[in-house]
Amino acid sequence: MSAAPRNADCESLNRRFGAPGRIVFRPSRHDAPIAVLANQYGTVEMSLFGAQTISYRPTGNMPVLYMPHQYDDSPAGVEIHGGIPVCWPWFAANGPEGAPKHGLARYARWRVKGSEYSEDLTELTLACASDDATRAVWPHDFELELKVSVSMKLTLALHAKNTGSDPFDVTEGFHPYFLVRDRDRSEVLGVDGCQFTDTNEPEKTGRVWTGACEVHGGGSKIFDVTRYEYVLMDHGLNRAIAVVSRGNRRLVVWNPGEESAANVEAFGEEGWRKFVCVEPCSTPCDVAYTLKPGESHDLLMAVQSVPNDGSVHPRHS
Repeated sequence: MSAAPRNADCESLNRRFGAPGRIVFRPSRHDAPIAVLANQYGTVEMSLFGAQTISYRPTGNMPVLYMPHQYDDSPAGVEIHGGIPVCWPWFAANGPEGAPKHGLARYARWRVKGSEYSEDLTELTLACASDDATRAVWPHDFELELKVSVSMKLTLALHAKNTGSDPFDVTEGFHPYFLVRDRDRSEVLGVDGCQFTDTNEPEKTGRVWTGACEVHGGGSKIFDVTRYEYVLMDHGLNRAIAVVSRGNRRLVVWNPGEESAANVEAFGEEGWRKFVCVEPCSTPCDVAYTLKPGESHDLLMAVQSVPNDGSVHPRHS
């Protein structure tokens, strides 16, 4: 994807889109600028590589997202296993043969389209579009826009448009790695009554989940969602991370487990214990959507972390 900013552009980005104390661009070793958004409610950092949120810290609270310590030392152009990756136009390994996992957007160098701020909101808009490099992997024309805003919550809104002359199918998702004290002391509410598939038992179809989803072992639980409000209960840190989504048809709850995590150097020896992924997405074939020429689709996710005062617990799932 062309015309994307690199570290040398930080001075220009700060002149055009920065605001003292609210929006600033800084270089990184990952060879793509990092945007820092701040206000009275919290601070967010985003890499222009992949439009990936790499940190979110509400004022007076612990970080919400897991990010490996090795991030700043990772090679340029290598996927980041942490924060919130953007997966588009395919989720997981559902792209063309030999294509990178989780789509093109995750590896794109996005450009800054605009910034805004007010007393209660700080917002950055990033964009990318198809070019010769993307068409060599996936032969379609598109435009993507991601609005990231910090208020009392973190909100990500992805707008995708088909700018070509042919329809195409899309699977997509936000892939947040939520920081927890201990994976085994975490559970996800909001999936009670949903049909699901367990990647460890893919042959068992049509089952319905009951109660909260405890996170033990590796693999994914893929839920056909009927509601769009979920809560990750982190009992180790005594907090609740609320996730509200729109535009998704499924929710994936994932942790790699010790064996799979060993294949990702960035996680280190015990990093897999420190996160749970709760992913609003639309995943393969039967739930993919089609964009006709000129059509667009929106995917939204809002995240808010609050202390668990006892008002949220499994029977409210």
